[in-house]
Amino acid sequence: MKKIVLLVSIVAFTLSVQAQISVDATKTYLVTKKDGKPFFWLGDTAWELFHRLTREEAVHYLNTRQKQQFNVIMAVGLAELEGLHQPNMHGDVPFKNLETLEWAVTPGNNPSNAEEYDYWDHVDFVIQEAAKRNLYIGLLPTWGDKVVDTWSNSYIFTNEDRAYNYAKQLAERYKNQWNVIWILGGDRVSVPRNEEGVVTADYRPIWRAMAKAIQETFGEDVFIAYHARGNTPSSTYLNEESWLSMHSLQSGHGSRWEKPWETIVSDLKLTPKRPVMDMEPCYEDHPMNPWDNKWTRAERGYFDDYDVRARIYRGVFAGGAGTVYGHHHIWQFVDTTRNAPVWIGDTIIGWRNALDAKAANHIHHLKDLMFSRPDFNRIEDNSMVVSDRGSDYRDIIIATRNQKATYAMIYLPQPNPVQVDLNKLSSGRKRVSWFNPVTGKYRRVKGKYSNGTQTFTPPNTQQKDWVLVIDVR
Repeated sequence: MKKIVLLVSIVAFTLSVQAQISVDATKTYLVTKKDGKPFFWLGDTAWELFHRLTREEAVHYLNTRQKQQFNVIMAVGLAELEGLHQPNMHGDVPFKNLETLEWAVTPGNNPSNAEEYDYWDHVDFVIQEAAKRNLYIGLLPTWGDKVVDTWSNSYIFTNEDRAYNYAKQLAERYKNQWNVIWILGGDRVSVPRNEEGVVTADYRPIWRAMAKAIQETFGEDVFIAYHARGNTPSSTYLNEESWLSMHSLQSGHGSRWEKPWETIVSDLKLTPKRPVMDMEPCYEDHPMNPWDNKWTRAERGYFDDYDVRARIYRGVFAGGAGTVYGHHHIWQFVDTTRNAPVWIGDTIIGWRNALDAKAANHIHHLKDLMFSRPDFNRIEDNSMVVSDRGSDYRDIIIATRNQKATYAMIYLPQPNPVQVDLNKLSSGRKRVSWFNPVTGKYRRVKGKYSNGTQTFTPPNTQQKDWVLVIDVR
């Protein structure tokens, strides 16, 4: 009997590891570990999911995101917004004692019994419900304020041992949970510098200790990402860290002028080579740069669905291994009967209404577009665009094609004619279509095309952004 139990345990562990994601042989995109098939990370930032939603609300949220075809839900074990001190929606906190970091766990997990159902039971429930819907949980063990010494009362990982022990307990708890993707970081600078550019601290050993705990539990090839701070040079300050599986950046919410596509191209040239993605582009309905208390609707306004698409598509076409959507009222799960909202500008939408925001229903078309061509080995190739490519976030065109040059996709943020050099693709007849990022529908371009420079005009100007898709037949 013991041999049978042991065998079952080994099989369960093996399957759990295989079901997670990995990096392809070219080190440019992601694959599922189980079968090596391409994986396009389409994430949603639900940072406060474990902390601010009840069981029923979490199920409603997951059901909606499943219908919208997201595949990674990103949430934080130790949440940013008073996650150590303010109980979750079932009245529980994660630790009994912040000095010793002893977990607040109780025997049993019956949700009808408050004495049994603890904070970590609730995290278990959400992760398991996500698994039922084939959703990965991009699990951040902690938000960065618990690691980086700031003005807050959340700084608890003061040394490597505390970080290792916490991460080890967390990893052991979920070692057989197939749908957990590990993400370290959490919107903090791990190597801060002063105004003169001098390094003032180095928190990389703390993250390294957490990564070590995860690797000891799952194996050294376990996928670990990192959520970088906005307005920093992505996660490149971790380039020498052997545990890091993928570079990421946060183009964020401070400006419309960000050019994450340039950072992605630059990071893909680094050695060792890793996939790259924008892990936090501008959020839908987020006020642009509200932090200086000078925000106004008239002068700065909000990021809308077009802003989201225009940034995300170009990031992916530049070589991003996936992308992440966010809504400003979802990450914090705005409900003014419970908590004061954070930086909302002058509009309160509420998280339930925000679930059906425009871009939330548009963005899966990008994943569909990527999967419509079986070859994920893509590169940015803007040499295909002969006409003016533009100069900034408002008009710059980004083109991508596969290495074999049998297909190309060109994102146009404005509905203007574009000249394309078809000689950049392999020889043969070219089938040309316009892809609508809002509807996900194609419109075939009439005519016979093979080589030379051709001009293509978007179907209409009512829709601002379009994707020109060219296939070699």
